[in-house]
Amino acid sequence: MSGGLYSMEGKDFDQTLDLKKIKPYGDTMNDGKAQLSFTLPVPCSDEAVEAAKQLLRKWGFDNPQVVYYKELTNGFTFFNCYGNCQQTVDFTSIHVPKVESDVMDMHECDAFVKEHIGRKVIVVGASTGTDAHTVGIDAIMNMKGYAGHYGLERYEMFEALNMGSQVPNEEIVAKAIELKADAILVSQTVTQKDVHIKNLVELVEMLEAEGLRDKIILCCGGPRITHELAQELGYDAGFGMNSFADNVASFIVQELAKRK
Repeated sequence: MSGGLYSMEGKDFDQTLDLKKIKPYGDTMNDGKAQLSFTLPVPCSDEAVEAAKQLLRKWGFDNPQVVYYKELTNGFTFFNCYGNCQQTVDFTSIHVPKVESDVMDMHECDAFVKEHIGRKVIVVGASTGTDAHTVGIDAIMNMKGYAGHYGLERYEMFEALNMGSQVPNEEIVAKAIELKADAILVSQTVTQKDVHIKNLVELVEMLEAEGLRDKIILCCGGPRITHELAQELGYDAGFGMNSFADNVASFIVQELAKRK
C-alpha cells in the first residue's frame, strides 16, 4: 500500500496501514505508541523509575518513558509509562469464537417470542458463589438496564428473577427448578486465583447431577468471560465486555426456538 487514503468502516485511514502488520497507533500511523500501567514491589525512587524503563525495553518497547509514578504504600510504586512497540500482529488471521445469534432489540425480541415460542421465557440470574458484585447482572436483568439498553425485567415476554449477589450455586439451581426456568444467567466479576472457573464448573456439575443441564440454557458473563471460555466450561454462551441485555435475550430466545 502506498499514498492516498482508503475507507475502513466509514473512516479514512492512511494507506500505510497494513492489516497484516498491526501495531499500536498513537500520534501517527505505525508509530507503535502504547501506554502501560503497572506496580513494582520496590520503594519509590530513581532506581524504581530506571527499573520500570528497563522492563519496558525487555518487553520490546523503544524510547521508554515514565510519565507518572507514585508510592502506593511503603515498598510499592505505581507507574504510568509510554513506549514504542515494535511487534506486530496479523489482524487478518485472527478468528475469535463468538455467540452466534442475530441481535434484536427489546421489541423485536418480544415479537420473536410471541411468534416462535408462544409463552413467556423464564430466566433466573445471579452473581453466584462469593461474588458480591451485581453491576453486571443488574445491567442485564434490571428493568432500567444499562446505557439505554433495557434489562430483561422490562421485556413483555420475559419473566426475569434477579437473585442478587453471593448466591450459592445450589440456591440458583433450586430456584431454577422451582420456576421451571428456561435459562440461568451467572455473573462473575471476582476472578482472583481463578475462583470464577471453579464456581462456574461447580454449577454445571450440579445441573448435570440433577439431570437438567440439557434442559436449561446456561449463560455466564463478566469482564474476564469469553464465549470460548464459557463453552470450554460447559456453558451454552459467554458474554464479556460491551454485552447488553439485547445480546443475552436474543441468544436465549433463538436458542430456545431451535430446541423446540
